[in-house]
Amino acid sequence: MQTGLIIRSTGSWYEVRNTDGHIYRARLKGKFKIQGLKVTNPIAVGDRVQFDLEDELENTVVITDIEPRDNYIIRKSVHKTGHGHILAANLDQAVLIVTLAFPRTSLGFIDRFLVTSESFRIPTTLVFNKADILKDEALDYQREIIDLYESIGYRCLETSATEGENVEVFRNLLDHKISLLAGHSGVGKSSLVNAVAPDLHLRTSEVSTFANKGVHTTTFAEMFEISPDTFIIDTPGIKELGLADMAKEEISHYFPEMRDRLNQCRFHNCLHINEPGCAIKEAVGTEEIAESRYWSYLGMVSGDDNRR
Repeated sequence: MQTGLIIRSTGSWYEVRNTDGHIYRARLKGKFKIQGLKVTNPIAVGDRVQFDLEDELENTVVITDIEPRDNYIIRKSVHKTGHGHILAANLDQAVLIVTLAFPRTSLGFIDRFLVTSESFRIPTTLVFNKADILKDEALDYQREIIDLYESIGYRCLETSATEGENVEVFRNLLDHKISLLAGHSGVGKSSLVNAVAPDLHLRTSEVSTFANKGVHTTTFAEMFEISPDTFIIDTPGIKELGLADMAKEEISHYFPEMRDRLNQCRFHNCLHINEPGCAIKEAVGTEEIAESRYWSYLGMVSGDDNRR
């Protein structure tokens, strides 16, 4: 019996790295079900597993057990109703790469990602890439957005992979951590990674000018060691991010600015929609809580995953 780390998932086969750094092709023994969790993928990149050697010549092993997870990032499955899909497990941090143009990342998408990471207390940084293509008004707007998220406790960074702006700061952000990198296709995730780890040669692709959307260049989640004890998990571009397995009563707990006011509403079970004496709605009215964040919250409570 050996222990190892899942570094790549292709659906039915996995790649697992043992404690000596050797990488095997791995498959599951039978059907795994995680108790209380309906997911399309029982094993995710970042999982710690136990396995037995199956065929030394073929370099294959059989995964016999999954060790308990510290945390994970999950989304609604786009293929199977009522199920979730785990993007990655056992993370030190998440890094969401966004662009306000070409392609546009909506504030609703950002907020859903932050709520998902908050639910497992995974620290998250927002990286605003392609700063070089923004003109004056667009740059001003981006800085307003950055001010908003920094005011509620999120670290933000403006970068340009093509111009090298803040690439070294981005590199330092990743040091000695396991980091999930996520974002829409076309935001420059692979370009940023190539800028800090050129040996990886990740494929990049132009944004389609017809649809103003990126073309998927990452097909499966994969973990890379970019320097000793520094790992990144590159994920396929996320088009939509539906909340998985989250009761509407708990969603406000994952908005830091709402969490600070949860005991101030007249009713302890206030959903902050149309109840009287709601401290959250009052804070929105006085602009202490951003209206965009409140609209994102309403979309999540109503189950509208596509609300922008």
